[in-house]
Amino acid sequence: MSILNVTPDSFSDGGKCTTLADAVTAALRQRDQGAAIIDIGGESTRPGSLPVNAAEEAARVVPVVEALAREKGLIISVDTRKSEVARLALQAGAHIINDVTALEDPQMAQVVSQAGAGLALMHIQGEPGTMQDNPQYHDVKTQVAAHLRDRMQLAIAAGVNPQAIALDPGIGFGKNYTHNVQLLGPGGTDQILALGRPLLLGVSRKSYLGTLLGRQVADRLAGTLATLAVAISRRSAHILRVHDVAPTVDLVKVWRELDSV
Repeated sequence: MSILNVTPDSFSDGGKCTTLADAVTAALRQRDQGAAIIDIGGESTRPGSLPVNAAEEAARVVPVVEALAREKGLIISVDTRKSEVARLALQAGAHIINDVTALEDPQMAQVVSQAGAGLALMHIQGEPGTMQDNPQYHDVKTQVAAHLRDRMQLAIAAGVNPQAIALDPGIGFGKNYTHNVQLLGPGGTDQILALGRPLLLGVSRKSYLGTLLGRQVADRLAGTLATLAVAISRRSAHILRVHDVAPTVDLVKVWRELDSV
């Protein structure tokens, strides 16, 4: 799953795709590099970010979805927490809604269900603007898994196909360095995996790598790839959400070859 931000303020690549042509070119390049899913975001959810209203977010996202829907072989995901944006994106041709608040919008599950779409549910503690102020858990592994279980059950009750749901532990979303490392370490996502759905993992260029390596955002590729290599070798990630598609595809190809010997 490649990241395509059509925002001016995303933490890593905001402002790179400011026109429809730029966004489509970037998406097709990601596809050609090997991305199976293009995840389009029109609202930054980085720590400290400010919310965007639904009309502005839809104006950023929907034209890109419409343009990419004309391309064959593309699976289009839209990263939104707003049911109105999701509805418009699905009508425009999106296949998946990637909801970083896991149905905080009470209409989201119904919108996804009515469209027969896929749904990714991510754990977050708090709101993007304040989520990193002082996140607290008594058992981060258990609490994250329990929240995702409850959200998944809510989605299923609203008619979302259970086989169309993926779960995301939400690395960096309302979690400090220790919480992130605990989730990424041995057994960190076992309780989520026990729910029987694919695990979506988004660690690309995130702040725990800055803390661990002392690297700025643009210099965190090696740390990202190392994390992903550990995750796939443990069979603890099924969908990898990344900025850097080509190196990630190379990583997966090498792992598959060596793992099959």
